[in-house]
Amino acid sequence: MRKTFGLCLFLILALTLTEVASATEITVWCWDPLFNIYAMEEAAKIYAEINPDVTINIVETPWDDVQTKLTTAVMAGQLDTLPDILLMQDNALVKNVTNYPEVFYDLTESGIDFSQFADFKVNHTVVDGRNFGVPFDNGAAITALRVDILEQAGYTVEDFTDITWSRFIEIGKDVLEKTGYPLLSAVSESPDHIMVCLQSAGTWMFDENGDVFIADNEVLKETVEVYVELVKSGVLVQVPDWEQYIGTLNRGTVAGTINGCWIIGTIVAQPEQAGKWRITNIPRMDRAPNATQYSNQGGSSWMVLAHSPNKDVAVDFLKHTFAGSVELYETILPSSGALATYLPAGDSDVYNEPHPFFGGQAIYADITEFAAQVPKISYGVYNYEARDAVAMAISQVLQGWDIDSALREAEETVKFLMGP
Repeated sequence: MRKTFGLCLFLILALTLTEVASATEITVWCWDPLFNIYAMEEAAKIYAEINPDVTINIVETPWDDVQTKLTTAVMAGQLDTLPDILLMQDNALVKNVTNYPEVFYDLTESGIDFSQFADFKVNHTVVDGRNFGVPFDNGAAITALRVDILEQAGYTVEDFTDITWSRFIEIGKDVLEKTGYPLLSAVSESPDHIMVCLQSAGTWMFDENGDVFIADNEVLKETVEVYVELVKSGVLVQVPDWEQYIGTLNRGTVAGTINGCWIIGTIVAQPEQAGKWRITNIPRMDRAPNATQYSNQGGSSWMVLAHSPNKDVAVDFLKHTFAGSVELYETILPSSGALATYLPAGDSDVYNEPHPFFGGQAIYADITEFAAQVPKISYGVYNYEARDAVAMAISQVLQGWDIDSALREAEETVKFLMGP
């Protein structure tokens, strides 16, 4: 009897130890409980059905802390303090991979089908022809408009579809005169509008060789001209900070906005405005040879850390969730507004459902279509430095500088920061 009991106890312990040994924990850093953390939680549920021995440990880590901790770990030679997966801002990905090539796992031969994502989004994750990130959220740019205000001036959202910036400003002046409402608002001298316009024409502040392309960039010059005209005409009102920008939408003191599609979360937060909004594509540049109606503002991607002892499991997790599950995107869309750049999700019934806040418009299907047409650009290693320099140039032009002089100074500033 004792021998039988001892044998049973031994078998139970052996099975328990085997289960513990076979269990794998994947640690993930991301930062927004209502957005990317929620998405990761739902991805974990889906993957648990495929591989129940894997636990996803989500650590809420603000973006600024992600960057700080990453840099600190590299400088201290303590890569084991980093997670298995982290969420990276798209506009910082190339710089981090370039500066810390030993940190990030190359996903090119991982079996993930990157052709299933919007081209522009994949391009943000590629360094030297190699894939380093699984695209996540969609920052496709939209023009969102208050149709009740437009109607007072005799316009509909169709009047803003497939138009140029010159036509947008022309209509904006008329709406302002007839209703007293500016069409747009923006944080004072922020370069965001400039960045959206640049990408819509398939160009950026660096050329294909990574050299600064500011002073002689005719598209950039045109975008600054457009912004200055928007401000001086009153079609766009500048505000001091982001909180006040959001306030112009929430209080209804402007007739619309042009931003990444994630701004929808802010718009729908005001139930009294339900049914009064519609979306369409953005205006195109008048003179730019490759002008389109499509661009992007913001976005992030999932990266696997090369030091991780569980990187094969981490890759498999991403392959079966964010890079392979329409169900995941159907689940997270209604609650978080997390629009996919995973193209198969755009054919989902959930994406094609009419949105009552936007008058029954199937906005998610429209945005997915917009995202598929966004021109590809490369942010480069010194993207943040270039953005700051162009922001200063905008300020100088609004103070009376000529555009050519301001852009020349911006280019010299970036070249200095890049070093010899």
